[in-house]
Amino acid sequence: MRKGIRACLLAAAGIVGIACASVAPRRRSEERQATWEYLRRFRYAHRGLYDLGLGIPENSLPAFERAAELGFGSELDVHLTADGKLVVVHDSDLQRLTGTPKVVEGLTFAELRELRLSGTDERIPLFSDVLGAYERLAPDSPLIVELKTYGDNPGVLCEEALAELGRHTVRYCMESFDPRAVLWLRENRPDVFRGQLSQDFLADGRQSGKGTAFDIAATALAANMLTRPDFIAYRFEDSALPAPQLATRVLGGAYVGWTLHSIEELEACEGRGGIGIFEGFVPSPQVGVYSND
Repeated sequence: MRKGIRACLLAAAGIVGIACASVAPRRRSEERQATWEYLRRFRYAHRGLYDLGLGIPENSLPAFERAAELGFGSELDVHLTADGKLVVVHDSDLQRLTGTPKVVEGLTFAELRELRLSGTDERIPLFSDVLGAYERLAPDSPLIVELKTYGDNPGVLCEEALAELGRHTVRYCMESFDPRAVLWLRENRPDVFRGQLSQDFLADGRQSGKGTAFDIAATALAANMLTRPDFIAYRFEDSALPAPQLATRVLGGAYVGWTLHSIEELEACEGRGGIGIFEGFVPSPQVGVYSND
């Protein structure tokens, strides 16, 4: 009986050990801790501080200018066009925002500029224009730059985005749903504060389209074994799942919660030591008091 119990305990310990090794973040050095503490001072407008009631669509230049002017950081999405330009727009598929059944990566920047966002006169901006707006209006307010990969372009997208960031004096961190982009950062730019985006891909209507095995692995943060991110950007409503809890609360990874739709959600996220990405309301731009990790 005792041997059986001992065997079960050893097996359980082994499973826990494997789980920890799989989702463990990068060890936080003094420099990375200082980066995190700085980033955590700010609140981040999701796709800029947009408001269609004011004629300001998501990921538009006015949305970022409004966020910067009020002292917010912003979360934004970067794509690479067919002619190698970096643009800021959420979806590769342009149907939702522009009514055009084409993809960003299949069009040149000149072709994209012919489109309008959400029935307004606003156009898809260049990444450089958004960086310039923050550099001009709020150089101390950081950006969360999401790398939107397409096909086999993670390497070139990372390289081009970092080259553009290097031409501006803005504070930033980078994240992606695609572990290949996070791995590229680990291998080529370890100085960049990097994050793995994820959610419960097994919930109804949340499938990635890449197959069940991918959805299970992504939900479980299995790629952390290779990428060792500094932070986990996990959908807030899914953040009680075992993988994000283990990676952040137990193993010390920083947490970024998205997308928060009320001050109560934002404060709950910050109360656990996390960064909040919000939309649909306008809180104060900086965090007054937050918990320590």
